[in-house]
Amino acid sequence: MYAIIATGGKQYKVAEGDVLQVEKLDAEPGKEVVFDQVLSLVKDDEVQIGRPLVEGAKVSAEVVEQGKAAKILVFKYKAKSNYRRRQGHRQPYTEVKITKIEG
Repeated sequence: MYAIIATGGKQYKVAEGDVLQVEKLDAEPGKEVVFDQVLSLVKDDEVQIGRPLVEGAKVSAEVVEQGKAAKILVFKYKAKSNYRRRQGHRQPYTEVKITKIEG
C-alpha cells in the first residue's frame, strides 16, 4: 500500500515506515503531522486517483528531526565589469517517518 501526497509544492510517493525529508514544517520533533492532500492511493490492486484529491484519505507521520541540508554556493559573475557575488545557502527541512495511511 502506498500513497502520493503533496506538501511544500512537491509530490512524494510514500509507504508506511518510510522516512523522508520534506520542506520545513512548523512542528516539534516527536509530534504527529497529518498530510491531507492525498493525490493517489493504491491498496493491493485497487487504485484511487483523486480529482484533484482522494476523498477522506490522509497520511499520518511523526516528525523525526528539523535540520538543514548541505550548503550550496551561489556565485554571480559578469565578465569584464569586476562584478562578483558569492553567497551560500542551506535549505531547512523536516524529516518525517510515515506511520499510517488511511483511506
